[in-house]
Amino acid sequence: MRTNACPTGPTTRYAAARQPSDTVTTVADQERPGTAAAPTAEHGRLGLALILVAAFMVVLDFSIVNVALSSIQRELGVSAATVQWVVTGYAIAFGGLLILGGRAGDLYGRRRLFLAGIAVFTAASLAGGLARDPVLLIASRVVQGSGAAMVAPAALSLITTGFPEGPRRTRALGLYGATASVGFVAGQVLGGVLVEFLTWRSVFLVNVPVGLAALLLAPRTLRESRSPRTGRHLDASGALLITLAVGALVFAVSRGGGTGIGSADVLVPLALSTLAAAAFIANEHHHADPLMQPALLRLHGLRSAGALMLLLGLWNGGEMLVLSVYLQQVLHMSPLTAGLTIAPQGVFGLATGLLGARLARHLGIQKVLVATGAAATIGFAALTRLPGSGGSHLPLAAVTLVGCGTAGMAFGSMVTASAGVADRDQGLVGGVINTSRQLGAAIGAALLPAVADAVDRTRHASTAVGDRAAMLAGLAAAALATLVATNAWRRSRHDAVARCAPRA
Repeated sequence: MRTNACPTGPTTRYAAARQPSDTVTTVADQERPGTAAAPTAEHGRLGLALILVAAFMVVLDFSIVNVALSSIQRELGVSAATVQWVVTGYAIAFGGLLILGGRAGDLYGRRRLFLAGIAVFTAASLAGGLARDPVLLIASRVVQGSGAAMVAPAALSLITTGFPEGPRRTRALGLYGATASVGFVAGQVLGGVLVEFLTWRSVFLVNVPVGLAALLLAPRTLRESRSPRTGRHLDASGALLITLAVGALVFAVSRGGGTGIGSADVLVPLALSTLAAAAFIANEHHHADPLMQPALLRLHGLRSAGALMLLLGLWNGGEMLVLSVYLQQVLHMSPLTAGLTIAPQGVFGLATGLLGARLARHLGIQKVLVATGAAATIGFAALTRLPGSGGSHLPLAAVTLVGCGTAGMAFGSMVTASAGVADRDQGLVGGVINTSRQLGAAIGAALLPAVADAVDRTRHASTAVGDRAAMLAGLAAAALATLVATNAWRRSRHDAVARCAPRA
């Protein structure tokens, strides 16, 4: 017997938020036609902690290297353009391979890919820390990014398949979102500490003991999770095309800040990315077992979550870079002091993630997205008034709001994206969500500093006018994310009312 549950109170608000109104149930039906979904085997606390540590490690490495670039350039005797490839190489491999990593986990085992990714990441970290040649260092960063592209979607899908949809999964995703947000901030702080008191090599070598510990503990604490492979195989052509499309786009964005958007370094990879994306779409429509099922692309929850994560990555990646430079060049702080000044953003982000499940239970996940988007917008509005000298606590108050908004948006987007999706596709969903965020981070890291440089080109750097303009660009991204979240909230309310209306 089928019943219509109308959201009328706090207990049903959460249920409505869990299941986006237009989630296509046939995605789940395709997994086991005519049968009920198998019960989910939950990971223990130690298993969840291990997943969170691994996710923290790969996100941390995206920002921890920024503080060490000057030291690397001096010791290895390379140009600024060459040393930038230490960041760009990681970003291209990480962003380009995430969707492939997510689908490979679905097919071949999420724990297996998780372990393989940690092994690759750890070995590459060791190679990078011991590198005496810039080519070897850059190559190790590319391999490191490849390992991270296996770990990130596998970690997220181990949570979404290891906890049944509901409060326990929401709580776990809250912790995951907070961990990822803290990782970006912690990279600035930890990188400053390691470079100031040890050497730039320590920013790579710090991953090695953590990775080895994870490799020892994962087989004992995590259950294997994979989809039935009967009649299924990896869409190699689709995987190659989407990797080429995303990788070329990340490269173009990364180069745009240094060479200008009209240069061949930007236009050629953009054209290549466009062609690869078009070929990927054509391939998916004709392939017997496509990398991405067309039904998934019709899910409004996944589409809106991808857009939110793209915007979140844009403001987060750009803001962290611009603020770090601002604090050191305008307020004349040391790298360590600058990192500690930004640290409250991570602390408040962690608190938001810890409270996320409770907020979702009382407000509904769509309201959480709207509220945290508004918090980030207000924070950026305050940052548009950055002082030109020391003595103001305005950045501290502002970054705490941005931290709350970043963690809450990440958490809410992951809950929305994974809701109603069959276990067989959770790895792919993890790849899509992580790709959106990393692509946004690449755009933000190129766009916001470019805005600051363009405004400051004819002004004195200490006026911070360019940095304020960059924060205005971050405000625009946060405000747009709030509008997207508000539209999704209105849509969910409209569809909930439609479900509850009497039928003829």
